[in-house]
Amino acid sequence: MKYPNISKAKFIDRPNRFIAHVEIDGQRETVHVKNTGRCRELLIPGCEVFLVEADNPDRKTKYDLVAVRKQNGVLFNIDSQAPNYVVREWLLKQNFNIVKPEYKYGDSRIDFYMEKKHDRYLMEVKGCTLEIDGIGYFPDAPTDRGIKHIRELIRAKEEGFRAYLAFVIQMEGVNEVRPNITMHPEFGEAIEDAKKAGVEILFLTCKVGPDYLEITNNSL
Repeated sequence: MKYPNISKAKFIDRPNRFIAHVEIDGQRETVHVKNTGRCRELLIPGCEVFLVEADNPDRKTKYDLVAVRKQNGVLFNIDSQAPNYVVREWLLKQNFNIVKPEYKYGDSRIDFYMEKKHDRYLMEVKGCTLEIDGIGYFPDAPTDRGIKHIRELIRAKEEGFRAYLAFVIQMEGVNEVRPNITMHPEFGEAIEDAKKAGVEILFLTCKVGPDYLEITNNSL
């Protein structure tokens, strides 16, 4: 995926989950943050961020904040909508007969349903933006919804689906995502249950630029 009209800015602060203040072209601007996670280790006053100009001229905020450069120089895409977008691009190259997003299963909407020959697949997608010492961690805030989706994948596996939990790693140099049990121990327990049930865990590495995100894995 590629963003149009990317602009560089300097991060000032984040008064709540939805907005931030930045400095762009010498002016203070309020922007929308496309990630409701905490991102405390990334959004540090003075850091370099990247903005996309919104399509809607009537919006209260002119820009979306989609990427940030960490103090060590590594660029992170923090757009929470980007993982599903790039996974769809990637799945369409995988020779599936059907790729259907937002598939109703049980009490949830699973991100993708696919078919190939006689096999049925379900895939739930999670974006990873938290990195510690070269390892990715998820989640960066408690996620009961994430646990619910894992339980649905376990049930799908029992019903004959091939079930995948895919972590899109939204930075370069990281190849693994571990459950952040310090933040949410129950998520770690759900991951272990999923592995035992045969749910397949995918780590989708990416190329990351200020204006693009692209999955680098060759195939499932």
